[in-house]
Amino acid sequence: MPLPGRDVLLNSIRKAIENGEKRNFKQSVELIVTLKDVDLKSQSMKIREAVFLPKGRGREAKICVIGDGDFLEAAKEANAYLIIPSSDLKNLTKKQTKKIASTCDWILVKSELMGVVGRVLGPALGPRGKVPIPVPSGANIKALVSRYKNTVLVRIKDQPQIMTVIGTEDLPPEDLVENALAVLSLIESKLPAGSANIKQIYVKTTMGIPIEVL
Repeated sequence: MPLPGRDVLLNSIRKAIENGEKRNFKQSVELIVTLKDVDLKSQSMKIREAVFLPKGRGREAKICVIGDGDFLEAAKEANAYLIIPSSDLKNLTKKQTKKIASTCDWILVKSELMGVVGRVLGPALGPRGKVPIPVPSGANIKALVSRYKNTVLVRIKDQPQIMTVIGTEDLPPEDLVENALAVLSLIESKLPAGSANIKQIYVKTTMGIPIEVL
């Protein structure tokens, strides 16, 4: 199916938010894309991409940074959620690694520490579908932390569908549209036949029912 236009998305998002039952917490707004005519075993379908939401997530992602020296200092200045010095890595307990894996949305790692991080945190990250992201020592860690705070993961698991967050219910619907388009554009670019592989698109709030984008 061709990708929906802004007006179509806007109407669907508004309907999803208006029809959703009000809860005593801020709900996320989710985008669900079902696929057709795809071979999930094909290497081309091993889609796992970080997508920056241009209008923000509405609720910043929790960023963990692992490194040392100036790398960590810059991460602190960027208000990263969790800072882990390289010297502390080998002393982490299984309980601590599980907590890190469950609470941190993105884990940015100084490149030369990837081997150690893989051994220490890998067993906790893997089951949660999380992968540490290598960062060169000369990179602008402040900018990266800021960017990943408003980044979501787009991936295919074991079903022909992709589901990800595009913001929260208190964001302007117009902003949610821009975020949805960023995600849809990425998905279209990664599918073998582009939008022809898209069967249907839905939007919903965390506890709401899916609204078909027509």
